[in-house]
Amino acid sequence: MKDISIPIILLFSLLAFSSKSYSQDGIPIPDGPYLGQTPPGTTPEVFAPGIVNTEEFIEVEGMFGADMKTFYFIRGDIEKDISLNVIEYKDNQWQESVVKQGVSEPSISPDGKTIYLKNKFIERTSDGWSELTNHGAPFEDIAIMRLSASSNGTYYFDTYTPKLDTPIRYSRLINGKYEQPKSLGPQFGIGRYNAHPFIAPDESYIIFDSVREGGYGSSDLYISFRAEDGAWGSAINMGDEINTAFSEKYPDVSPDGKFLFFDRRTKRGNEEVNIYWVDAQIIETLRPK
Repeated sequence: MKDISIPIILLFSLLAFSSKSYSQDGIPIPDGPYLGQTPPGTTPEVFAPGIVNTEEFIEVEGMFGADMKTFYFIRGDIEKDISLNVIEYKDNQWQESVVKQGVSEPSISPDGKTIYLKNKFIERTSDGWSELTNHGAPFEDIAIMRLSASSNGTYYFDTYTPKLDTPIRYSRLINGKYEQPKSLGPQFGIGRYNAHPFIAPDESYIIFDSVREGGYGSSDLYISFRAEDGAWGSAINMGDEINTAFSEKYPDVSPDGKFLFFDRRTKRGNEEVNIYWVDAQIIETLRPK
């Protein structure tokens, strides 16, 4: 989906990594949690500059794994293929490697054992990751851009269509099979498009990006909270602490619940894009009282 959902005709250049804690550009990775980075406050900051976000490549769609010792992201350049990379803490140091080439739009399961990649997924094995596997019915004919799973296995996902008119949908796992997808509600189909959802593991809220009247410019991040009766509330623009005149996309909340990650594109297309992070307290400030 050009300049909306496939930030990723961006592209990758694979370099070998030593066992030392060095980034793609040879910058040492500090020891400590969050790749040794100082946590941000209520103002979003570029995450791990020179380590994750580099001048030479384009990095998008960042997310921590369940143990907070793995950080996954897409890396590419403008002439070659893209890759899913990981920086993981093992042998008492941070190390970077490539998980899978030629993939994009990742989302990781709450237990960290599965990475969803559009209509496919990979699973962690004893010696790395499995080959790409199709989701199968009832998803085989759906052009999923990003799929996010809750702790109980319910899938929440967007859909690419030429008119960008399909709302975010969900599908529950019932007796070992996924039900036919259902719309989350009309509030998830407003505007030019509704895409790249992140579902909270307990399904208490969902964050996604959309282009809507009254927004701050291009795509903004929106959040909807689930009421005790199971109904989803109105989609709330996350405000000017998060959204700008540029494009904000691909939300993800760290498994410890402390930080919101997202992409911000400051030029059309993917010429200038970075992964940002910010204190996730913004979610509680927006939660209806």
